[in-house]
Amino acid sequence: MAKLTLEVNGFTREVEADPSTSLAMLLREGLGLRGTKIGCGNGECGACTVLMEGRAVCSCLVPAGRANGRHIATVESLGSPDEMHPLQRELVARGAFQCGFCTPGVVMSLVALLQRNPQPSDDDIKTALQGNLCRCSGYVKLLEAVNEVIRETARER
Repeated sequence: MAKLTLEVNGFTREVEADPSTSLAMLLREGLGLRGTKIGCGNGECGACTVLMEGRAVCSCLVPAGRANGRHIATVESLGSPDEMHPLQRELVARGAFQCGFCTPGVVMSLVALLQRNPQPSDDDIKTALQGNLCRCSGYVKLLEAVNEVIRETARER
């Protein structure tokens, strides 16, 4: 066990954990952030995607010790039921998901994309989603939601 210090969703968190445990498990079990899902446990499905230093990562593949001293953002950082992140709002409005298990990982992958490229092409969006598997919804509504967020952002400027 080791004392790890992470900045999670804008707050400094200290936790005792095995540095070899996955970041996903640390977030869920050590910090109670259940929005990060664990699907496959080997980086194939993307359900556990979080942002580490602004980059989308499969948290099931990141040893907790590697996250020590890093900035981590989970889906819980994005908004609230009363005031959703624009991307969350558009995804809900379009009924983009059915079961919702992959939703946090997809949302975080798309947020990472929009942070580094506020005007992504459809190909950019598809590339950003390559690591996220969804069995029950089509990706068309995901593209529509991202494109609407892009249009909204352009109108606000």
